[in-house]
Formats: sequence, structure tokens, C-alpha cells
Amino acid sequence: MDEINDLNETDIVLVIDANNTVNHIALERGFHKSNTRMLFGDAKDLLSLRAGVSTWANVPAGPPDPILGVTEAFKADKDPRKINLGVGAYRDGDGKPYILPSVQAAEDKISASKADKEYLPITGLADFTKLAAKLAYGADSAPLNEGRIAVTQSISGTGALRIGGAFLARHYPNVKAIYLPTPSWGNHTPIFRDSGLEVKNYRYFDKKTVGLDFEGLKADLKAAPEKSIVLLHACAHNPTGVDPTPAQWNEISDIVKERQLFPFFDMAYQGFASGDTAKDAYAVRHFVKEGHQIALSQSFAKNMGLYGERVGAFSLVTSSPEERARVDSQLKIIVRPMYSNPPIHGARIAGTILADSVLYKQWEGEVKGMADRIISMRDTLYNSLKSAGTPGEWGHIKSQIGMFSFTGLSQPQTRALAEKAHIYMTADGRISMAGLNAKNIEYFAESVDKAVKGNL
Repeated sequence: MDEINDLNETDIVLVIDANNTVNHIALERGFHKSNTRMLFGDAKDLLSLRAGVSTWANVPAGPPDPILGVTEAFKADKDPRKINLGVGAYRDGDGKPYILPSVQAAEDKISASKADKEYLPITGLADFTKLAAKLAYGADSAPLNEGRIAVTQSISGTGALRIGGAFLARHYPNVKAIYLPTPSWGNHTPIFRDSGLEVKNYRYFDKKTVGLDFEGLKADLKAAPEKSIVLLHACAHNPTGVDPTPAQWNEISDIVKERQLFPFFDMAYQGFASGDTAKDAYAVRHFVKEGHQIALSQSFAKNMGLYGERVGAFSLVTSSPEERARVDSQLKIIVRPMYSNPPIHGARIAGTILADSVLYKQWEGEVKGMADRIISMRDTLYNSLKSAGTPGEWGHIKSQIGMFSFTGLSQPQTRALAEKAHIYMTADGRISMAGLNAKNIEYFAESVDKAVKGNL
């Protein structure tokens, strides 16, 4: 065994820890394994063997993203009838990506101004963040007008949620557990888990009624430990499309106050749900008026079509301007090592629209137009299924709101729709209503009817 004297401890550990892969190669080369130790022949062969083992040999393959997997399957399908209802991006009546005219006008205005490309401050473009907060909280918001809202630009809604999760993990003085609705957006759990919060759940969706499990929701929030964090979808719940009514929001606010829970709102669809930005902000504004110190994530991906620009904001309601300044300083400490400062172009687009009264009015009309088209698709789909006598109760198609609908289709049915009708959606039956249009909705309805009846 003198040959291995030239090997250091690391060399030996590398070979021993490589387990099955290296043992297999070693045995083929004439080495022998005994009592979980490797007995080596030629030291030169050992060094050669070590050099061929990748540092990343033991990294496991991660599971495929369920939504991106739908898109990949759709792209690979050559059938001309194929429909992609998996991705949460708006499409126009021809099934094409839609650039809002107000966005184009804002870009023209920015281009004409010959704006520079300098770094933004850590918390982003102030001209944008002030107006983003105004859009969410309302022009008459007391915390806003009193300088009590800390706000930072973020990398869209995902970045806002991550900043918020990191801030709460570091500075929230109470229970560091966040309760998510069941179901919720798939990215919520990893965002908050990786932020350092414990993730728990509360009931939200009733599969039997395909609607809100309001009694279960209330019971679970009442049972949560006092001062826990609760995530609330402000409007257009993703993935179900099921929202509480204003009266139910009022009850939820009362329970949150009674249990001293901390409300964290995710508002990714303001204006996109009902077509009215003020109506869609009801829950956020009601909670603030009731005295809750909320956290808020905003995204401008859907309501301005700025998906790839990654425009968002994170904000917190504080008790005083002095407290806001301290919170601001800690938000900067979180953002700086994360991505230093946010991108400028998308924030300029959103800020330009929000600041220009003409563009703002135009944008509101365009948002309403997008929302109305989705609502019309809901009506058409419901009527088609009812006319065909499709088994089941389909009223939820009309009562749900926003981009998504939980159809209630089973996994075997969604699989059959993909394999036989070339219609792609997530396995749980969630569809993006924006993917339907006058050219494909009848084919979709006919295919669903056949799948439910077992005739596809």
C-alpha cells in the first residue's frame, strides 16, 4: 500500500464518497472494495480515476416546471388545431401577444426624451414607485399622504415577494410562519421557504362547489397562532379565479385583526380582474383603512403587458415617517446583495403611463378591454357547454374572475385533451382564459364536452 502515500486525505475521501459510480469504474479497472473501504492498486491509476469524476456528479435532476412543460409540449405539437392554455400571458383575439398602445406611446415618449441608461438607486425609480403606491393604496390613502409607506421597486411580483419574505424573516418580531391559501401560485412556497419563513396553509378552494371554501378559510385563520403571517391574493386568485366578495373581505379583515395576524397581499392583477383598478384594490384599501399594517407585492406584467420588463414594487405600511425611513434602510440592505438595483426601462414605461393623464386614461381603457375580452370568453364557454349538455355544473366558469379558471376537469381528462385534442393545460385543470378566442373556443368546448362524456 506504499503507492497511496502520495495521496492526501482529500484524494481518498473523494474516491470513497463517490459511491456507486466510482466503485463501478474502480472494479472494472481492477480495484477492489472491502468493508466500504477501497483497496487500491496503482496510485497513478487512482489519480487518473479521480480526475475523471465530475464535481457535480451527485447533483440530482430537478423536476420539470409544470407550466413551462405545458408550453414545451405545445411547441412540439404540429397539429394546426393545438391550443396552449397553460401560460399566464394575455393574448389578443387572434391568439397573438398583445403590446398595449399606451405602452408603445410611452416608449415613444421615452425615446424622444433621449433618457440615459444610468444605474437606478437601490430602491428603484422614485417617479415610478410613488405612483405605483398611489395606484394600489388610492390617492386618498392616509398612510400614503402622511409619508408612512416604505416602497421599493422590484423584479416584478416575484422579486417583490422575495424582498418581502426576506424582510419578514429578518425583522418581523413574531411568528415567522406564513400561511398560504390552498391552492396558491406554485412559486409562493419556494419563494417564502427560501426566504427563511416556515410555510403553512389555510383552506381556500372547495373542489365540490368549485368555489370559495369560506367557512374553512375562516376556521383556519382563527386557528392559526396569533401574529402569524397570512398571504392574501388581492384579486383574481391564481390559480382558481375565485375571489372573496367585499363582504367576505370585511370578515377576513376582522379575523385578521382579532388574531393579530400580519396580512401580506399579492396583487399581480390590479385592473385585470374586473377591468376597474379601484375595484380590484378593494381588499388592500379596506385593510389599510381598518388600521392593518400590510405588506404588498405589485406586478405590472399582466395589467401593462410588461412581462419581460420585470416591473414591480414591494411596500410596507409603517406607523410614522421616521419608522418608514428605518424600514427603507433595511430594504436597501436586502436588495443590494440580491441584485444591487432594478432595471430602468420597464419602470420608465410604467411611470410614464401613470404620470401622464392622457396615457393613464388610455391605459385604463385598454386594461378594461383585456378584462372584458376574457369575461366574454367565459360567457361563451359557459353557454357552449350548457348547450351541449356537458355533464356537470359549469356556473363557476362565469363566476370566477381574472386570467385563470379552475375548470374542475380531472387529470385523466386533461391528459386526454392533450393527447387526442392537442389542447394543453396544467394537470389540475387550470386554464388561462386569455388563450381562448373566437377562432378556437368552439373547438375547445366540443373537446371538453367529449372528454367529460368519455367520447374523446
